[in-house]
Amino acid sequence: MYEQFFGLTERPFDLTPNPRYLFLTAAYREALSNLAYGLNSRKGLTVVTGEAGTGKTTLLTVALAQWCEQGHLVATLRNPTMERGEFLQFLAESFGLSERAAASKTVMLGEFEQLLRQRHAKGLLTALVIDEAHSLPTELLEEVRLLANIETHDTKLLPLVLLGQPELADRLNDPSLRQLKQRVALRCSLEPLNVRETAAYVAKRIQLAGGDSLQLFTREAIEGVHRGSGGIPRLINVICDNALVGAMAAEVKPVTQSIVREVCLDFDLPVLPAPDAATPQVGAPTPAGAEPTGWHAGRLGESVPPRAAAPVGSHAPLPRATEGSAAAAAAGGVLAGARVIPITPGSTVSFGASDDRTWFSRLLRWPARLFRPKERA
Repeated sequence: MYEQFFGLTERPFDLTPNPRYLFLTAAYREALSNLAYGLNSRKGLTVVTGEAGTGKTTLLTVALAQWCEQGHLVATLRNPTMERGEFLQFLAESFGLSERAAASKTVMLGEFEQLLRQRHAKGLLTALVIDEAHSLPTELLEEVRLLANIETHDTKLLPLVLLGQPELADRLNDPSLRQLKQRVALRCSLEPLNVRETAAYVAKRIQLAGGDSLQLFTREAIEGVHRGSGGIPRLINVICDNALVGAMAAEVKPVTQSIVREVCLDFDLPVLPAPDAATPQVGAPTPAGAEPTGWHAGRLGESVPPRAAAPVGSHAPLPRATEGSAAAAAAGGVLAGARVIPITPGSTVSFGASDDRTWFSRLLRWPARLFRPKERA
């Protein structure tokens, strides 16, 4: 819808779990490593928790990609709100057991263990992954525990992966499930993105969609996106997608904080306070002696020591950052790769109505005013 307006080849903020758009922070790398290690080493039970929308399903898709080779078998249960009989039927159908196994737990366990031993002898992976595991009834969690007991003297025959929201961790702390908790070999959690990671996340998705992040969102807009989303990737996508639609309708480039604010209000999400004349804006010149704050200076709202001002008219390029690295965040996230355009004393700069509010236009206008002190009353 807005792809042509912003020069994109595809929509960068769709809600589908596309592994191409996976963004790996340190916590996500750890979770991905745990998933891969748990499956590859037959570690038994692996648990991954995270708030709704943090990307657990996308992470799982990437982790299972290496097991798509012929012969390996990983059954994935994505809707575990079922009864015991339905769960046994799911196992029988997923692992190719007989109809008698689907109707009898005794038959199912016998056939299943025999199948697991045969496949293990051939060096083939057989695993069970349960998504939305926080919704599992207690009786099915007990069935999972019993499945984890299928083993030889030196290895587990059925690696199990449970992915769920933080409520799963609370349920594992229930004394009645202490035996299941003791069988957890690997465990990790996905945390919401901080403001720098949010900026890098948005920039990467725009880059993969063929766009220029510098031209799509202002710094203030990214702060608004992080405030509204709380760093949850799914909410970041919702806000950014709707903000791009709104900006296209208003024929505004790039997306401003006010547009993001309107989107957050529409979705009943937290918003940043409305900017006013008394509040210094990101991108505006910092008064002499003042300490810069904001995510571009350090952590959000954190003061940093003042730095020596660059000479007027300086056009030294900002540091470029490599994709996905920590340096990308330090270099400004969505602003990685930006450069300051030199303005000479004789330069003249004009701005449209929409550009007048952007941090970049203010950056260009500020040094020019130093040479035209009489132009303003």
